[in-house]
Amino acid sequence: MSAQPKFRRILLKLSGEALMGEADYGIDPKVIGRLADEIIGVVKAGVEIGVVIGGGNIFRGEGLAAAGMDRVTGDHMGMLATVMNALAMADAIEKRGGYARVMSAIQIHDVAEDFIRRRAIRHIEKGRIALFAAGTGNPFFTTDSAAALRAVEIGASLLLKATKVDGVYTADPAKHADATRYDQLSYDEVIQRNLQVMDTAAIALCRDHRMPLRIYDMTVPGNLMRIMHGEAVGTLVHN
Repeated sequence: MSAQPKFRRILLKLSGEALMGEADYGIDPKVIGRLADEIIGVVKAGVEIGVVIGGGNIFRGEGLAAAGMDRVTGDHMGMLATVMNALAMADAIEKRGGYARVMSAIQIHDVAEDFIRRRAIRHIEKGRIALFAAGTGNPFFTTDSAAALRAVEIGASLLLKATKVDGVYTADPAKHADATRYDQLSYDEVIQRNLQVMDTAAIALCRDHRMPLRIYDMTVPGNLMRIMHGEAVGTLVHN
């Protein structure tokens, strides 16, 4: 492993479900604590980082919309769930000696700053961990799209999607024993094969801005740092 990280600035996408651990909903303090430790370790190694967190562990607007709730209302509720997760992550980071700023795409001044691109970049340049909440601030857009957008806006050199699977497979490995993992894919291959890596809007945005995307297993301790030092962990999607 090389001494210097390979990346100067990254955007990390954490799913809300990842924060649940083995629970059915909510936040597992052990999981969020370990993730905070890994994020702080990367910052101490010299990497600037922004984080987007989903809200699926608390609320999924799309799911309730399918059950009859107004989709816009459901999505706004989902945005608030991401703010709750970002606040929890900020608390975990700061209890461990890190510095975090929660920036929201919707105005909620008592608990978070507004997302302003130049201010976000300034936070990151100062070694603070910028936690981007409330998705894009618009209904019908996922936090995957928000992650791709924020990665482009802050000038990240890599977008990481942390999941519970060690990459992208030809089929669901939990259902198909013969499924094989891709080491690399192009954006167009992901879209054409409907591989469900991220939603199509997010993949298209990464493709159009040549933003490399790596999908990896966040449940394996140390994976984030391994990626920072150039190890081929998980699946890389690029041009």
